[in-house]
Amino acid sequence: MSAAETLVPFDDVLAAYDPALGLEVHVELNTNTKMFCGCPTAFGAEPNTQVCPTCLGLPGAMPAVNRVAVESAIRIGLALNCEIAEWCRFARKNYFYPDMPKNFQTSQYDEPIAFEGWMDVDVDGETYRVEIERAHMEEDTGKSLHVGGSTGRIHGADYSLVDYNRAGIPLIEIVTKPITGMGEKAPAVARAYVQQLRDLIVALGVSEARMDQGNLRADVNLSLAPKGSTTLGTRTETKNVNSFRSVERAVRFEMQRHAGILGSGGSILQETRHWHEDTGVTTSGREKSDADDYRYFPEPDLVPVAPSREWVEQLRGTLPENPTQKRARLQADWGFTDLEMRDTVGAGAFGLVEATVAAGCAPQAARKWWLGEMARRANDSGADIADLGVTPLDVARVQALVDEGSLNDKLARQVFDGLLAGEGTPDEIVAARGLAIVSDEGALNAAVDEAIAANPDVADKIRDGKHAAAGALIGAVMKQMRGQADAARVRELVLEKLA
Repeated sequence: MSAAETLVPFDDVLAAYDPALGLEVHVELNTNTKMFCGCPTAFGAEPNTQVCPTCLGLPGAMPAVNRVAVESAIRIGLALNCEIAEWCRFARKNYFYPDMPKNFQTSQYDEPIAFEGWMDVDVDGETYRVEIERAHMEEDTGKSLHVGGSTGRIHGADYSLVDYNRAGIPLIEIVTKPITGMGEKAPAVARAYVQQLRDLIVALGVSEARMDQGNLRADVNLSLAPKGSTTLGTRTETKNVNSFRSVERAVRFEMQRHAGILGSGGSILQETRHWHEDTGVTTSGREKSDADDYRYFPEPDLVPVAPSREWVEQLRGTLPENPTQKRARLQADWGFTDLEMRDTVGAGAFGLVEATVAAGCAPQAARKWWLGEMARRANDSGADIADLGVTPLDVARVQALVDEGSLNDKLARQVFDGLLAGEGTPDEIVAARGLAIVSDEGALNAAVDEAIAANPDVADKIRDGKHAAAGALIGAVMKQMRGQADAARVRELVLEKLA
């Protein structure tokens, strides 16, 4: 943000302007091979080891379309209530980036495979319909690494390296129509849409959809128009926002920044912007190109794609349950109140709670850990709850240990410490840290006797029938045994000995 730009308080933005959103979400498919060649797509391989003449754009190399990628594109389109094209084709999108070896991207332009869809998004009990303009197939670019400097960007770097392993991996780009009428809920609607879209993608099984690994990336378009205007304002596009939290923050920041420029008599430059997670601001990238600048033309080396109606209907039969209907069904099954379910969805924990319950955990216990302990830790670290590194299986196992009496909630929190530190499975952490509850009667009796001897006045009160005073002795025992005693059994022993 330049020194000349000022941020307007959010309430003042809403008093003067109506925001409009547009979201472009890139979904990296989990096919075994790339979009137009047979190179593998495994994440984390040594740089430039998963490449061939086709994905490097070498002369004479000929592409061939990945059928599974087309199938995934159709299933995504159907799940988004889109129409599926009877005939579509690829196009060349021409522009120069160092990490794009062909100097053009094979994409789709005016003939996408899926178009005119919608998704209903719930925010604080209100439903917003997000209209989908298109979902089209394309290939990913490579990855640039800028070495030296402090920002990780090319400016100030000593040199740059390029890894082409990702070049050619299948992508589906899902583009919304302008979303209006949100008012103060604009940042929350943007976040909820990306969250719900991710849940849908995961349910379809077409992508890992991990934002931290770049499987799912969001470009956030934002514009402001004077209150009551029917004409959209000039938009900016914040590129490659890689967490739900950042999507919400980027929308809010750009609303405040736009309002500052417009309020001082300036005009918005149509441009791409970079989001900075550490500072929570956007900075200028480059002027936004229009379609004409990309010199699209039909890809001459690929035949059109013409999915039969029979194939489309066959794929329709493989779709998972509608997310809205599923939430309503599971809310009833789990016994959650409207507020509990709303908070679960809003925290991005719905899928995590679902998977934890499927692993054998009681719904309320699953909700307690994810919306309490895990949400707090995510907030403290500035991460999304899904990216903490604790899995639903981990949470279910920790709760199972609580249910069987091996842990209490206090000890369970220490197990989560170990999980976040990468110390192993819950059982390994319990063993390594010595966290299991002590149920040895001899040890418990000795600790209770010691507490009674050290607190004779409390013991006399209990003998006189004031059983509420037992809490002081139980606390002393728990302290002596580092919280690892069975509190219920300790209470029984105290009352038995002082009866």
